[in-house]
Amino acid sequence: MIRVAILGATGYTARELLELLLRHPEVEVTALGTRQEDRPHLANVHPALRGRIDLCLENLSPAEVAERADCVFGCLPHGASAEVIAELLDNDCRVIDFSADYRLNDPDVYEKWYQVKHPDPKRMGKTAYGLPELFRDQIRGADLVANPGCYPTAAILALAPLLRAGKVNPQGIVIDAKSGVTGAGRSPKAHLHFPEINENLMPYGVGTHRHTPEIDQILSTWAEVETNVVFTPHLIPMDRGELITAYADVTPGTTENQLRETLQEFYKDEPFVRIVDHLPGTKDVAHTNFCDVTVRVVGSKAVIIGAIDNLIKGASGAAVQNFNVVYGFKETMALL
Repeated sequence: MIRVAILGATGYTARELLELLLRHPEVEVTALGTRQEDRPHLANVHPALRGRIDLCLENLSPAEVAERADCVFGCLPHGASAEVIAELLDNDCRVIDFSADYRLNDPDVYEKWYQVKHPDPKRMGKTAYGLPELFRDQIRGADLVANPGCYPTAAILALAPLLRAGKVNPQGIVIDAKSGVTGAGRSPKAHLHFPEINENLMPYGVGTHRHTPEIDQILSTWAEVETNVVFTPHLIPMDRGELITAYADVTPGTTENQLRETLQEFYKDEPFVRIVDHLPGTKDVAHTNFCDVTVRVVGSKAVIIGAIDNLIKGASGAAVQNFNVVYGFKETMALL
């Protein structure tokens, strides 16, 4: 059994993570961390888990966490996460980090987009990026895995095979993305109050969203030429779910069938990516670790659509998938 701790256990992703880990046959959850000073019982924070696990959330030091756990899932905000991860690694803990702290390769890019100086820059660019469909070999046996952002997960899975095969132009890619409100986290914010978000659809982070450099970094790696995507996210008035629509110029002579065949060939052995003929919706993947992808050609443009559950494949399910790869378990364990 692998002893597991979760830091930042009050959020939505932590709740989903616990739901998955409680059915994982190789896991024992031994510690739940919070930055609050009181010690609330898990059932008072996540009532849906009442009677399933008897633990309190505690304000633990990294050394205390390391005494109780072999692997730590970090659900802390950016900046705060890297501050504790270095000490966890020094205490022989493996870490799967939900924050953005180790996703980017360049500390200067991180500082530009996140407006803070990175606490542990020496590990940037040396950390496994937690998208097994593309980086399984780097994840296997890693001590630290950077779980991808939800938007990058859907966008990269939809676009990377086509860019690698030279089927679409890496320049001028436009990504229109929509996500349920859980993607904004559990902390109360004025624009997330029910009267504001209900029956409303709003863009945000236009030209400034922090997932933009993450998408460009991974797509540029796979295209072997720099991309510069235009990425616009939107909040939609539902709890969960995410859908991206990407627009890219098709390489002359490439047909819709060829694009679909490229995707099918690339993902033929991947358990969690489904290349579908129909136009996927968020309900098709809700509460699952699947990413459903399809493609259409309209004029000279490829329209590539990807749907995921932002809390599962976009966060907690991906983390469990990475955990399974790190430890050599069957990749689908606790996820199917």
